[in-house]
Amino acid sequence: MAKIGTIGTTKNTLKKHDFHIKKKFGQNFLTDQNILRRITDIASIDKETLVVEIGPGLGSMTELLLEKAKNVLAYEIDKDLVPILLDNLKDDRLILINDDILKRNIDEDITNLNSTYSNIVLVANLPYYITTPIIMKVLEESTQVKELVIMMQLEVARRFTSVPSTKDYNSLSVVIQFKTESKIALKVPKTVFVPAPNVDSAVIHMKVKEKIEPFPNDLEVFYKLVRTSFTQRRKTLVNNLSSGFSITKDKLSNTLVDLGFSQSVRAEELTVNDFITLSNEFNRDIL
Repeated sequence: MAKIGTIGTTKNTLKKHDFHIKKKFGQNFLTDQNILRRITDIASIDKETLVVEIGPGLGSMTELLLEKAKNVLAYEIDKDLVPILLDNLKDDRLILINDDILKRNIDEDITNLNSTYSNIVLVANLPYYITTPIIMKVLEESTQVKELVIMMQLEVARRFTSVPSTKDYNSLSVVIQFKTESKIALKVPKTVFVPAPNVDSAVIHMKVKEKIEPFPNDLEVFYKLVRTSFTQRRKTLVNNLSSGFSITKDKLSNTLVDLGFSQSVRAEELTVNDFITLSNEFNRDIL
């Protein structure tokens, strides 16, 4: 029986180590065993799986992941949590890196483990302020992570799984739908955290597509195009792209018309395939 992820053990651990919650890291510790197990059951984890965990905290999720996986590679930015994690989880199958995930090369860290895995899954409980940068980093940079199970604010999860022509549709919606098959797998009430956040959370399950069709001619151009297109939502695509690329508004307008779009089209009106079509009209000369 797991011992870490309960409200009693969480409070006792915080008291034992005289640990004070750091708001700058968005620390909220999940204390419901049923929800913790449901989250670990969402992912495809077996004894040959490597789990990459971002923000293990006190180790409540990590403990359950170690029951199922071959190894857990965990990134924890808070140095004060490292001795607590090592005290709670005395398991040499845990590889703990005390660093900011945004500064790491995840694939390089995985390769340096010098082991083979049947599957590599990323599991994370992400605070609001860092959700988008981390997901973008993983989806754009990693070729080894094939599945993601990520807990985030419910409203953010809804944005990430939104469709075109809705107010929640944004650049990450496009990237997620381009790279993965995704859905909201579980809603988590704010009452099961210590301390309790202001809003409820949700768990998104993403499976990286084995084959993407159509595929952009240049991924770098595609990603930059998507990001730049949503820079200011109220502006037209022409205005946003002319600010981010070395191309005139006239040329952009003509390109859009040639591709069958309106000159006044906005980013939120375009589908993933529309962005791919548009990115294929661009080249590295205008990056």
